[in-house]
Amino acid sequence: MNARKLPPKENLSSMKMLGRQLGTARRAAGLTQSALGEMVRLDEETIASIEQGRRSLKSDLAHLLDEILQTKGLLATGVANLPETDQFPLWAEEYMEQERVAIALSLYANQVLPGLLQTRSYAGAVLRERVPAYDREELETKVAARMDRQQILHRKSPPTVSFVVWEPVLHLAVGGPDIRREQLEHLRGCTRLPNLSLQFLPLTSPSHAGLDGPLIILETPDHQHLAYIEGQRGSQWVSNADEVSFMSRKYAMLRAQALSPQESQRLLDRLLGEQ
Repeated sequence: MNARKLPPKENLSSMKMLGRQLGTARRAAGLTQSALGEMVRLDEETIASIEQGRRSLKSDLAHLLDEILQTKGLLATGVANLPETDQFPLWAEEYMEQERVAIALSLYANQVLPGLLQTRSYAGAVLRERVPAYDREELETKVAARMDRQQILHRKSPPTVSFVVWEPVLHLAVGGPDIRREQLEHLRGCTRLPNLSLQFLPLTSPSHAGLDGPLIILETPDHQHLAYIEGQRGSQWVSNADEVSFMSRKYAMLRAQALSPQESQRLLDRLLGEQ
């Protein structure tokens, strides 16, 4: 998963501070998040995301909220004074924070291997395909950050992690045949890690619950279940219980349609034997 370099901590807190101000003003007006959402034609989850600093507050909405909550331009001024790096949702940064402490992760990938399973060479090859290209220093920083994320798989009490990967990903010669073989060997080694399950959805499968694209479901230390979806032009957190349940059921179906962990290991062995 591609992620921007973390901005300074003071920038990360700006959206959260503005969100707290909105929450304080809403409660002072005696409104629930749902009631305020109805007044501005947004759902409760969107209001909650803004108050938690997970979604940016746009200028036109800030002006409307100032009028409804009688905050005398407080919110609009706050938006106008946000640092440039805080004008956009920090989805990727928040995902990495949640991933670092998660007690369980379920990941489906159908384009490239998940970052948690990539070798350094494979990660570099994937990131070099970015358009427009990263400069060398930025590329090295992003590869190092991706490798650092993998430490969660080797900690004393690792999370329970399940991967389902569409088989064509294994046949992509990303970076060339040597990098592909190294990556396949690394995957074979990953299958021996505790609390990790790796399954492949074969090309011959007559059913495919993952046609909508990749997804990630995680469980936080306080047992909250969240979903994360990332695309070419953006990413999205999903915390609504009904939506997370929908994605969890989809992931369960993918696991049922995929090869078993043992069959997946044999597929890796077969591909390595063909090298």
